[in-house]
Amino acid sequence: MYSNSLIELDRAHLVHPVTSYRSHERAGVRVLRSARGATVTDASGHTMIDGFAGLWCVNAGYGHDSIVEAAARQMRELPYATGYFGLGSEPAIRLAAELAERAPGDLNHVYFTLGGSDAVDSTIRFIRYYYHAQGRPQKDQFISVEQGYHGSSTVGAGLTALPAFHAGFGVPFDWQHKIPSHYAYRNPAGTEPAAIIAASVAALRAKVEQLGADRVAAFYVEPIQGSGGVLVPPPGWMKAMRDLCRELDILFVADEVITGFGRTGPLFACADEEIVPDLMTTAKGLTSGYVPMGAVFLSEKVYETIADGAGASAVGHGYTYSAHPVSAAVGLEVLRLYENGLLENGRKAGERLMAGLRGLGDHPLVGDVRGRGMLAAIELVVDKERKTPLPAASDPARRIFDRAWDNGLIIRAFGNGVLGFAPPLCCTEAEIDAIVERTRMTLDETLEDPDVRAALA
Repeated sequence: MYSNSLIELDRAHLVHPVTSYRSHERAGVRVLRSARGATVTDASGHTMIDGFAGLWCVNAGYGHDSIVEAAARQMRELPYATGYFGLGSEPAIRLAAELAERAPGDLNHVYFTLGGSDAVDSTIRFIRYYYHAQGRPQKDQFISVEQGYHGSSTVGAGLTALPAFHAGFGVPFDWQHKIPSHYAYRNPAGTEPAAIIAASVAALRAKVEQLGADRVAAFYVEPIQGSGGVLVPPPGWMKAMRDLCRELDILFVADEVITGFGRTGPLFACADEEIVPDLMTTAKGLTSGYVPMGAVFLSEKVYETIADGAGASAVGHGYTYSAHPVSAAVGLEVLRLYENGLLENGRKAGERLMAGLRGLGDHPLVGDVRGRGMLAAIELVVDKERKTPLPAASDPARRIFDRAWDNGLIIRAFGNGVLGFAPPLCCTEAEIDAIVERTRMTLDETLEDPDVRAALA
């Protein structure tokens, strides 16, 4: 009765993100009841390994009492403090300082948001202000990468390059442009890293020439494209794009909302290639999803230009909950946990995860296995030589998610037959092995679908 009541209340009142409202009404909600470590339990008592860490975000894992205590302690002492009027709180100040100390290069200034989408929005406002302060307001064109994801806010959804976030919303805007993804498995340039890098460099250079170098403001990129299917660029790709942006006088924005805080190994994925962006966005793992928070990191050049341009005037950008003290207190404790064993455990678990998933490469449906650290994907095909995707009629997103769920595993099942993995960094060896084994079970069951069988034949 408890569960059925919630299902009906959900149908009647709760609007879910990125879903078919009518399909959700018919299917009903799956209610999660509790979680601990890397496992979650639903209202029926069914227990699963969360192979996707919520929504790429519960990096530290569930149920850390020290995080709960940090939030409760701050709520008792000072539950809210505005950053307006020159006010602030100790947790927010300390978190900004701790993050700046660990961030790449001179990203020494931190603006806190509620999450990744408004962090991206904030970068656009900061970048426009930056160029206005320089007397170059005509630099107002923004470039991102196809199959990239930069949030679902009105402006960020235009930088996002996934059809579902554009259809019916009137985006992208005419000042938002795209270049092709590095997507190594399906890149027209081939699979060789040098060829992929050269193609991307040529594409960005051509786009800038088309728009006019005096018009282009910034280039946005994820170190690994998450929602586009966990697309991993070849080594050297990020550095090549960063160097080109510097040459073309374009700001380079690294969107680390998914990749930040140990997801790929180091605290920030930019460290993998020693990249120092002009601006960087983070969220998700910043608080391990326990409370909402995001952050924009500004380089000295960007911050100083904005500050000098404003002079004695206020920079008119702010949120009521920016630098929220409870979120900041949680962020500080999560950061402490990362540096007291979680990052190291995540590195070891990531190596085991990638090895295990690559071991599935001989499965008849597995076309590609890719990833870095605790961020991975398997791309399913019915013809390995031709890289033919699963037939759309097989509804891979729904069927595979449901089967994995029944097998005790939560993964991200994309509509094109890509399976996404982003487990908590706290996973044990046994839990990583179980993720791999339950994935194999799910693939074996999918292989028996008549429409998949027919496509294989």
